[in-house]
Amino acid sequence: MLKNFIRSVGVINVILLLVVLSIIVVSEYMYLTGHKLDAIFIAFWAPTILGFMNYFKYRK
Repeated sequence: MLKNFIRSVGVINVILLLVVLSIIVVSEYMYLTGHKLDAIFIAFWAPTILGFMNYFKYRK
């Protein structure tokens, strides 16, 4: 099942989705430990990466 998902989505997209998930987790951790402005700055990268993924997907 996982191999079928990776084949249908693509290896690069799966890696980028894992990066986005890790960015969200790190941002939440930083926010809860009191580094609120740093967490907000880091959190802005997740939708930016997802936006670039959409742009390059539909650019073809």
